[in-house]
Amino acid sequence: MMRIAGWVLAAVVATAGVASAQDQQTLADIRQELTVLHVEVQRLKREFSTTGSPAPNLAGSSVLERVDAIEAELQRLTRQTEQLNQRVQNIVTDGTNRIGDLEFRLVELEGGDLSTLGETSTLGGETEITAAAPATPANPTAPTDQGELAVGERADFDAASQALADGNYQAAADQFATFETSYPGSPLAPEANLKRGRALVGIGDTREAARAFLASFTGDSEGAFAPEALFELGSALGRLGQTDQACITLGEVGVRFPSSTSATNATQEMASLGCS
Repeated sequence: MMRIAGWVLAAVVATAGVASAQDQQTLADIRQELTVLHVEVQRLKREFSTTGSPAPNLAGSSVLERVDAIEAELQRLTRQTEQLNQRVQNIVTDGTNRIGDLEFRLVELEGGDLSTLGETSTLGGETEITAAAPATPANPTAPTDQGELAVGERADFDAASQALADGNYQAAADQFATFETSYPGSPLAPEANLKRGRALVGIGDTREAARAFLASFTGDSEGAFAPEALFELGSALGRLGQTDQACITLGEVGVRFPSSTSATNATQEMASLGCS
């Protein structure tokens, strides 16, 4: 999967030659992103520092009242622990994805071989997040268990999805971009990036659409939306004139997801591109 991402990222970067100088990322930009990641890690470390002496409210005039108070306090602490655990998982996922993206950019800027890059190690070492990753459902379009979402996360996602359904492509692209910034590591991210790519296609920004499809696929390369994201990525590369990379990417759809509808679509697209 990392090799595919390397080929695709190189192809997308190659199409950016016609963009303005402001769109070109420098080593200084990458250093700045690494600094941001460092700050996020330091903020995470502070979560393990106490803020004062614990003062649970366990008052009561009878044994029964005190037992009820203890039970309520345990429920509060359990709920808070689950929220912090989800936050840590989101930071690990987002940080790992960002570091992997920075590795690609550094190698590409230095003229190295992107195909030799391996899998990015999980931020902080191996965790249960990878081991607990859900299997790809039989029906790629069926809704999956999204886990615990932040307040307003589902509402913002649904609003952006509705804008896309209504044909308001610019509004949808903007709202999905805001969603990605507001909810890093969201379980809805693969679908959000896929829909953002469609919105960008709607406004004619094929190059950024390819980046969005790539983000969707690399965010969960075995998930429910991975086949469609990979197909859309290959199709976008074809429209960008990157025929060789498009054929490689489209060919991977059938290899990875042979029983999916996207595999059939990819075969048809490869025929239209004249892939050998």
